[in-house]
Amino acid sequence: MTTIDPVAPTGLYTGSTGPTTERKQTLDSEVFLKLLVTQLANQDPSSPMNTNEMIGQTTQLASMEQLTALATTSSEGFALSMRQTAAALIGQQAQYLDADGVEQTGKVSAISFAGAVPQLTIGDASIPLDAVSGLSLTS
Repeated sequence: MTTIDPVAPTGLYTGSTGPTTERKQTLDSEVFLKLLVTQLANQDPSSPMNTNEMIGQTTQLASMEQLTALATTSSEGFALSMRQTAAALIGQQAQYLDADGVEQTGKVSAISFAGAVPQLTIGDASIPLDAVSGLSLTS
C-alpha cells in the first residue's frame, strides 16, 4: 500500500525530494491532479469513489484554472491601462510631492516602462505614475 506524503511545515509538499526552496508553495492544477490520482489509487475497492464526487472535484479544478487565467488577464489589462495613461501625460504639467513632502510641478518629458509602475520624468526627477497628484496642460 502506498503512503501519502505529509504536508511540510514550510509549504505544500508535492513529493519532491529536493530542498525546501524547490517545493511548490501554492496549489495549482498539477498539485490538484496529484491529490486526485493519489485518492483514486488508495481508495477502498469495496467502496469506490462516488462518481458525483469525482465530477465535483474535476469541476473545481476547471474553475480554479479559469480563475487563475482571469486574474492573469485582469492584471495584464491593468498594466496596459497604466502604460496608456502614462504615455498620454507626455507634454503635460504634472504635480507631485517630493521626498520632503513639498509639492513640485514640472513638464512630463519622458516615460519609462522598465518597472511594474511606469516612471515619469519630470524635470530631473523620476516619479512613479501613482505619485502624480495633479495635471494641467502646458501653455
